[in-house]
Amino acid sequence: MIERRAFADLGGADHGWLRAKHHFSFAGYHDPKRVHWGALRVWNDDEIAAGEGFPPHPHADMEIITYVREGAITHEDSLGNRGRTEAGDVQVMSAGTGIRHSEFNLEPETTKIFQIWIIPDRRGGAPVWGAKPFPKGARSGRFVTLASGREGDADALPIRTDARVLGATLKAGETATYPLGADRHGYLVPAFGRVEVNGVRLDARDGAAIAKEPVLKVKALEDAEVVLVDAA
Repeated sequence: MIERRAFADLGGADHGWLRAKHHFSFAGYHDPKRVHWGALRVWNDDEIAAGEGFPPHPHADMEIITYVREGAITHEDSLGNRGRTEAGDVQVMSAGTGIRHSEFNLEPETTKIFQIWIIPDRRGGAPVWGAKPFPKGARSGRFVTLASGREGDADALPIRTDARVLGATLKAGETATYPLGADRHGYLVPAFGRVEVNGVRLDARDGAAIAKEPVLKVKALEDAEVVLVDAA
């Protein structure tokens, strides 16, 4: 089962400095049919104006993954961490017992991100932040695990949940496969480019809610970059 969620039909908000589209219920947007997908709770498509951002605010008991599509985002938090994450790279914040953070676009152009929240397997634990560059060449033509709470994914940023966040870049005509498993929840979004997922066509920034699909075959109809969450 693959449900296409067209980008134009997503909920959202325009705050001037922030233009956001919500794949799931978030803030002032609520759709009882789109509250979560397995443990995946939030997938926001955010465009942040130059010099703007999210001022310090708290989180607890959530795994928060930021995938930068264009530009860069600068993070600061109450643990003393500070870091700049560029396009194609990923940062992860395990909020645990509680953390305050800010995310600002200090670049001269608009920054575009996917912000993904996944429900942790357990509450509590010390908060942690980390970031990692993932050169696009390393995931050319195949899926690479960017963040994971699954055993054996030692090269990925750790998260505290039975889930993976993966990325792939595909040339037009290329196909990448991923063994999702029929009992898992998948959610896939092309950051750019058009693709087919098991025969279902997606335009850039459309969402695909996937269930009961043992294997995913993603074919690029044009040069594309895709992000996939595999969650319980």
